[in-house]
Amino acid sequence: MRRKPSRETSKQTNKQTNKQERSSPPSAREGEEHRMRTGARENDRGARAMSGQAVTIPDDRAFASFKSECLREDGWSVTYNKGGITVWAQGLEEGRTIHKIKCRMVCKDVSAETMYDVLHDIEYRRKWDTNVIETFDIGKLTVNADVGYYSWKCPKPLRNRDVITLRSWLPMGRDYIIMNYSVKHSKYPPKKDMVRAVSRQTGYMIQSQGPATCTLTYMAQVDPRGSLPKWVVNRSSHFLAPGAMKKINKACLKYPDWKQRHNPAFKPWLNPEQTTLPSIPLSELSIQRAESLENIDESCLEETQEREDID
Repeated sequence: MRRKPSRETSKQTNKQTNKQERSSPPSAREGEEHRMRTGARENDRGARAMSGQAVTIPDDRAFASFKSECLREDGWSVTYNKGGITVWAQGLEEGRTIHKIKCRMVCKDVSAETMYDVLHDIEYRRKWDTNVIETFDIGKLTVNADVGYYSWKCPKPLRNRDVITLRSWLPMGRDYIIMNYSVKHSKYPPKKDMVRAVSRQTGYMIQSQGPATCTLTYMAQVDPRGSLPKWVVNRSSHFLAPGAMKKINKACLKYPDWKQRHNPAFKPWLNPEQTTLPSIPLSELSIQRAESLENIDESCLEETQEREDID
């Protein structure tokens, strides 16, 4: 059943649009935004997820909540502020090992549209993301929601992590949000040589600051499934997070030329009819609970001299 955009979301979008834009013909991206808002609500609410945990596709309220948390600064402590990059962190929740981190960077010479394309383009990610071990899409749920696999290198001597996530995205005027949370799929169980992490909510908010400038905010609430040593937490906020933001910025600067040489018209995140992913029902998915996964104690591991280059 297709659900129309809520009045609240429509009002928010209209506030972001000036009078001149309202009077002009809709662009291709604006048309795609409308299609995603209407088509992305094809959520079979009667579906039962395996293990009895219902998986749902984020609605307008979920996107609005994510945006609000990205913009909020109270309750967050600044751990890094240098070179146009700010990193915030929150303390661990009592009885839990949830790591909360938020990064913000102003990207000059990068449009919001280019940033959005780079964060979506899985082929390009394999080129610029030096931390990725393996990444692939599993299947589509709606025109703006899919399920995918991602594994990444952790600072030595920690074990590497992987995750299965339900990812959804939504253009909001000239701003964009991409976010995900962990799910389980029977065909992709935890691997013996990996630690299956849990994303409670992770994603990006891209805000347009003009035709060639944008602000990128990355926010992650992740359970790495392990007791991590203090140096890992400190290193994440002081080196790894700023370094990752700089890598994304550099990747954006090179993307237009790369894309011209690699199937330039293929952008299924903008043109859902281009996707070749198989459709999967929500009933094949269930919520990934951290308690059901192995907890690895790495708190006694000592730091190596290897360090992420953020220059």
